[in-house]
Amino acid sequence: MPTLNFGNPADANASAHLTPRTARIAKLLSYYRPYRGWLAADIAFAFVIAATTLLLPLCANGITRKVLAGAAMADQLWLFGGGMLALVAVQALSTMFVDYQGHLMGAKMESDMRRDLFAHYQKLSFSFYDRHRTGQLISRITNDLFNISELLHHGPEDVAIAVLKFGGAFAILLTIDVPLTLAVFVYLPAMAVFGVYFAGRMGRALRETRDRIGDINERAEDALAGIRVVKSFTSEAAENDRFATENRRFVESRRKGYRSEAHFSAGMDAFPQLITITVIVLGALGLMRTSLDAAGLVTYLLCVAIMIDPILRLVNFARLWQQGISGFDRFLEMLEVRPDIADHPDAIDIPRACGHIEFRDVGFRYAQGARDVFRGLSLDIRPGEFVALVGASGVGKTTLCALIPRFYDVTAGAILLGGTDIRDIRLDALRNSIGVVQQDVYLFAGTVSENLRYGRPGASDEEIVAAAKAAHAHDFIMALPHGYHTDVGQRGVKLSGGQKQRLSIARCFLKNPPILIFDEATSALDNESERAVQQSLERLASNRTTLVIAHRLSTIRNAQRILVLTADGIAEQGTHDALIAAGGAYAALYSMQARI
Repeated sequence: MPTLNFGNPADANASAHLTPRTARIAKLLSYYRPYRGWLAADIAFAFVIAATTLLLPLCANGITRKVLAGAAMADQLWLFGGGMLALVAVQALSTMFVDYQGHLMGAKMESDMRRDLFAHYQKLSFSFYDRHRTGQLISRITNDLFNISELLHHGPEDVAIAVLKFGGAFAILLTIDVPLTLAVFVYLPAMAVFGVYFAGRMGRALRETRDRIGDINERAEDALAGIRVVKSFTSEAAENDRFATENRRFVESRRKGYRSEAHFSAGMDAFPQLITITVIVLGALGLMRTSLDAAGLVTYLLCVAIMIDPILRLVNFARLWQQGISGFDRFLEMLEVRPDIADHPDAIDIPRACGHIEFRDVGFRYAQGARDVFRGLSLDIRPGEFVALVGASGVGKTTLCALIPRFYDVTAGAILLGGTDIRDIRLDALRNSIGVVQQDVYLFAGTVSENLRYGRPGASDEEIVAAAKAAHAHDFIMALPHGYHTDVGQRGVKLSGGQKQRLSIARCFLKNPPILIFDEATSALDNESERAVQQSLERLASNRTTLVIAHRLSTIRNAQRILVLTADGIAEQGTHDALIAAGGAYAALYSMQARI
């Protein structure tokens, strides 16, 4: 198994000589680094809790001995009582700190992990999202991290309290009655083994449950995102059946977990009862034989209860470890996924690309062993040229355009921008030079203004309005209930297709890139919307290098060059008139559309 690399060079160097398991734990512990002060305070107050717990039985022992000896004075009893109340107050305040600040520390660490995972998601390439489903990815960024937070918070304090309580209580018990203490100690290893075993089973069941929750998220996200399709095909019953299947798998996974939890709880309740019975019986025998006095028995019973608590805490820690580490494993599985596309150390910046695009013997396939989409493709697009791509579905028009901003990397040859291999250009600089208007426009939940500002986050309101006017979108925006502050709904469902397209074009106007890619941007629109969008596209394309994937050939008659793609590459190219006159593949496509 390769050495883990978590993205930070310092972490990578530090973990280079570690085993994968050690590196995993080191990575987990690294999240304590920003909160070392809080962690130290949390452990310190945990020790205070343990110490005050141990002092209370000693105070009880002192009171009992004085009363039984007839030497107790009322003021002494009040003094003991006041001291014990003070210990309880200190213990309560310490517990409040550990519960509040400790949980808050855990929540912040969980937040840090969620931030890291979300940022890592942003770095991953299209090929990753081609292979993974959104519901599963969401499950890893939500459900998985909660149990990690519980482990990171409760783990250190439970171990600290358990060690001090167990050690202190065991020492006190030995001073009272060694044989009885050894008899009690016989139960403890069995109790610990029993607890750790069933905690492990609960952890494995929880891992399966997390997978099932991911499946439920995936099923729900898919059905709700496509609710219009579901309803249009009256497929509600089918979707309910699919969801019920995933729900049944979830219940089955929980059944396994609850069975282990039932064994765990029953055993953890039974062992303390067995220990208490043993102490009562053997302690009574000790009283009869005068090897143990009443004060010692009272103290002994109190300390036994204290000594059982550390065992329960350690077993609980084992349970939290199983649950937390299984979630952390899934968390690391994602962090260990290396982006297919990333800047190399010597990548350069380009202030503004000139728009000259060159394909040199480009080959591409989507996965190892898959068929080639392109092989030996060469193409030269001049700065400011308007180029249209046509051809049957599946010949690679969209793929060709996706290679330019490096949504995917070529598997052979090279693509040059202004004479520089795009793999030598920083990704942010490359993609800032390219504007993409897609057929399926994605608008984020939020206002019109927020969606437009996505083109340039620092744009002023005046610049947003100017971009909207250039895209012929200002008039319909102003007719909306709240103008530019109107909420567009999830995925822009409150707007028509033509309105969403014009907002997408306005985003590109705001971005102002030297290179434009239009991916069948008008194919799904009615005639009126198409004319409005077409005017916006033509205005946006002025003096920019433009690639248009065209479905309706009538929209690209004025293109400076039309490329006809087939499964074998570029079959022919030229102007509309030249290709019609040639009577080849383009003329056949155009003639077929004219007859429709």
